[in-house]
Amino acid sequence: MENRLKKFALISVSDKTGIVELAQTLLKNHYEILATGKTAKLLIDNSIQCIEISEFTSFPEIFSGRVKTLNPKIFGGILMRRDNKEDITQAEENGILPIDIICVNLYPFPQVVNRTDISLEEKIENIDIGGPSLIRASAKNYKFVSILTNPGQYGSFLKELESGEISIDTRIKLASDAFAHTSFYDTLIANFFEDNFELEKKDLRINLSFASNMRYGENPHQEASLYGSFFDYFEILHGKEISYNNIIDLAAAVDLVNDLDNNSAVIIKHTNPSGAATSSSLFDAYEKALSCDPVSAFGGIVAFNGEVDEKLANKLNEIFLEIIVAPSFSNEALEILKTKKNRRIVKIIKIPDEKITYKSVPGGLIAQTKDSSTISKEQLKLVTKRNYSDSEMEDLLFAWVICKHTKSNSIIYVKDKKAIGVGAGQMSRVDSAKIAASKSKQFGHDLNGAVAASDAFFPFADGLDEIASNGIIAVIQPGGSVRDNEVIDAADKHNITMVFSSIRNFKH
Repeated sequence: MENRLKKFALISVSDKTGIVELAQTLLKNHYEILATGKTAKLLIDNSIQCIEISEFTSFPEIFSGRVKTLNPKIFGGILMRRDNKEDITQAEENGILPIDIICVNLYPFPQVVNRTDISLEEKIENIDIGGPSLIRASAKNYKFVSILTNPGQYGSFLKELESGEISIDTRIKLASDAFAHTSFYDTLIANFFEDNFELEKKDLRINLSFASNMRYGENPHQEASLYGSFFDYFEILHGKEISYNNIIDLAAAVDLVNDLDNNSAVIIKHTNPSGAATSSSLFDAYEKALSCDPVSAFGGIVAFNGEVDEKLANKLNEIFLEIIVAPSFSNEALEILKTKKNRRIVKIIKIPDEKITYKSVPGGLIAQTKDSSTISKEQLKLVTKRNYSDSEMEDLLFAWVICKHTKSNSIIYVKDKKAIGVGAGQMSRVDSAKIAASKSKQFGHDLNGAVAASDAFFPFADGLDEIASNGIIAVIQPGGSVRDNEVIDAADKHNITMVFSSIRNFKH
C-alpha cells in the first residue's frame, strides 16, 4: 500500500490516566496518533502532535459528540485484514489506512449507574456506543491490531513495543481482556434497564470483577478466589489475609447482628451462632453472648452493631478470636486489639443490601430472594391456654431472630434476651432440642423459665415434649403441621405458652 509506511494509533478515552505518557512513547516509536475531542485537547495541551478524528475522516463530530468514530475510515482501518489481497485493494480504493493500535476506555456508566443525584437521561448519556464498537472490532482483528482498554495495560505493552514488536500472544490476551471489558459493561446496562423500567427478568447475568485469589477454599486442597465488591462493604483494619471460611462466617455474623436491636453481640462458628445477646451495653451483651458457649467461642467470629471501646477491647483480648467486626472502633480499642498479630479487625463500611442469594448446583445456579422476614408481636397467634408476659414476648421475638439465622433443623433457648442453648443443623428436631439443652446445662444455665424457638413446625408432639422437659415456659414456631392440634394439646398439658408465627425459616 502506498501509505503503509505510516503507522497509526487511535486514542479515545474517558479515563485519561497515563495517556500523555502512552502517546509520547507511541510518537517516539513513529506512530501517528488519531484522537477524539477531549482526548485530542489533552494531548495538544501537553505538546503532543495528534490528528483529530474529524480531520482524519473528513467528517465532523455530530450530535454533541454522540457520533465521532463511527466511520468506515476508522472501522475499515481496524478491521481490514493485512494479509488479504481483496481487503488491501478495497482499502486502497476507498482511502482507508490501517490502524494498528487502539486505546479506548468507555464512558463511566459503571460509576454513574447507582448515583441518586443525577437523572435517568444523564445516566443513559453515559452509555458508550462508539467505544464498545471500536473495542470489539479491534479484538476481532487481534492478528493485526492491539487493543488497550485500561491504564494497567500500558506499561507492559509499551515495554514490549519498544523491544521490537507486539507478539501474537499479547494481542490475543489483550483481545480477551477487551471482550471481557465490553461484556461487563453491557451486563451493567442490561441489568440497569431491567431494574429501572421494572422489566421481567428471565436471564441471570452475573457481573463480578475478580478481586483477589485466596489462600485456599474451605480446605487447604481447594483453590478459591474472591469476586465482586466485598471490600466496598468491609475494610480490613488489621490482621492476616482473610480466608474463604472467614468471609462466609463474617457474612453470617453481620446478617444476624444487624437483625437485632442496638447493643447486640453475636459469636459465630461455622455460620451458626454459638452465642448472641442484646443488653444495656455492648460490653454486657458480649459477656452474655460469650456465656452461652464459651468453649465454642474460641476461634470464633464476633460481631457488634455499635462501636467497640477500650473496655470491650480488653475483654475481647482474653480469648482467641478469628475476627472482630463492628461499624466502628475507638482509637484506644484499635491499639489494644492490634496487639494480637494475626487476628482480623474488620470495619463495616456499609450494611450489605443484597436482595438475592445464590447457590451453585450441577450445571448452574439456584437463586432466591434473601430471607429478610421480620416479625412483631401483633403478627403472632396465641394458640394455648397459657398467655405470655411482656418479658416472655421480648425473649420469644429475640429467640425467633436467632433461630432464623441458625442452620436447620434448629431449636434455640433464650432467657433475658440472651441465647443460652443452641441446637443447630440436626436431622431430627428432637435431637436439636436435646443438644440445645445439653449445651445449656454444660455451661451452667438455668432453663427453667426460658423460652424456645423452632425454625419450622413440630411434625409430632415429641419435640414439644422434649422442650417442656427442660423447664421451658413459652415456644414460638411457625405452625402449619397436620398435627398442630396434637402439639397444642401437648403444650397445654405442660402449661406452656405457644405462639404461631406463620413464617418458616429454614436455612440450608
